[in-house]
Amino acid sequence: MVDYEFNTSSNTLEPLHRYGKKHFTSNLSILLRWSPYSTEQELLEQFDDIGYHGTKVVIYNLWFSDIGNVELDFDSDPEDICMNGDIKEVITRPFWKTINEQHIANQFRNSLRVYLSILYLRIPENFNIILRGKVIEHHNIANDLKFPEFILYRPHSGGLVEGTCVTTIGFIKEAPQVNIHGFNVYHRNRLILPFWQVVNYSRNRGRGVVGVLEANFIEPTHNKQDFERTSLFLKLEGRLKEMTLEYWDYHCQLIGYYAREKSQKVVSMHSSYGSPHITVEKPIALNYSSPSLGNINATPPGGAFQHPAATASHCLAGTPGEPITDSQSRSRLGARMKRTEHDHPAEPEEKRHAGVKAIATKTHDEETQPVDIFANHSKDQETMTLMQKNKKLHAECLEYETREKELTLKMIQLQNELKEVHNEQARLLAELQHLDAIKEEK
Repeated sequence: MVDYEFNTSSNTLEPLHRYGKKHFTSNLSILLRWSPYSTEQELLEQFDDIGYHGTKVVIYNLWFSDIGNVELDFDSDPEDICMNGDIKEVITRPFWKTINEQHIANQFRNSLRVYLSILYLRIPENFNIILRGKVIEHHNIANDLKFPEFILYRPHSGGLVEGTCVTTIGFIKEAPQVNIHGFNVYHRNRLILPFWQVVNYSRNRGRGVVGVLEANFIEPTHNKQDFERTSLFLKLEGRLKEMTLEYWDYHCQLIGYYAREKSQKVVSMHSSYGSPHITVEKPIALNYSSPSLGNINATPPGGAFQHPAATASHCLAGTPGEPITDSQSRSRLGARMKRTEHDHPAEPEEKRHAGVKAIATKTHDEETQPVDIFANHSKDQETMTLMQKNKKLHAECLEYETREKELTLKMIQLQNELKEVHNEQARLLAELQHLDAIKEEK
């Protein structure tokens, strides 16, 4: 690397000797030997079309394939740089083949212009990326979704929120013609995982479901092509899989598929005194005239059992095309779990009172020791909390040990590379001195 400073008075670039003139001369000789520019003047001319700020990338010294083609294709599109060689074939129906091949989800692997158009989630007004003389138009994948929903995700651990992100999820606008699905995960505005497929769907379950999110609470790898496999990343992967399947199950009919039958989940609830679970295989509204219920004023008329996932998932859901509030999510879940009072006809008044008295007599002895039950329940809760914290700390220790080993190996590798660079520099410097000596003799 060589540094120059622009002199505004003379409009020229002057050498900047940060580490001495000898170091600057050595680096410049290496650049001129291995770059496509043979003189310092040719090298400085590359800054003429940049202006006062910007970055210019020059590609050279490309390899040839066995059949004589360059590894990058500059001829097919004069405004793009494409991959040369075998392109992965898109497997789909013949009459949908063209729309699949031309979709951005397949084009970004072969076209540098397409990849750069989705590289950043947001583009400042005064920022442009220019490829082969033409400005790249920014493309927001979220604008390609139909029936979008916005889901808030907050991973918890030990009662603490470890991150927050909003996921935009919907069907890609070409669905169901395109065989595409997955999430575009950004980190600090930069794309890390494009169209990350978190599910391997069968019978088209999940087809066309695409999402966009910015997850700043997980760390990318050094090459910005993946994320570190931490516990937070695995939690996110599991939640995105759930989002995909949930969205498909409730909205697949919007793109022409039959709605999947919703299986009734088993709901487990604790009694107020820590007694064994009450398991409801088919969530229903309780019949307030039943003699087995006694006084149930705590449950409002028309109420229903509430699935624990409705309050523990930390997400928002709602109707297609609109952001959905948490209250709407709970009301939707409650609506699916209701049963009308007509399912259980009312019983005579005499039977109802007899049932209440029988239950009161049977449970009288059990209510004599509520304090001990509360104490045991509290101890169990504290034990579970401590066990969860212990697991979390143990997992963090393992992560830190792994990172320490990786950093140690990386440090050793960099030291070896630095040593090789010093040796190469010494060799080139000696060669340069030898050439200077030959010139002087001539």
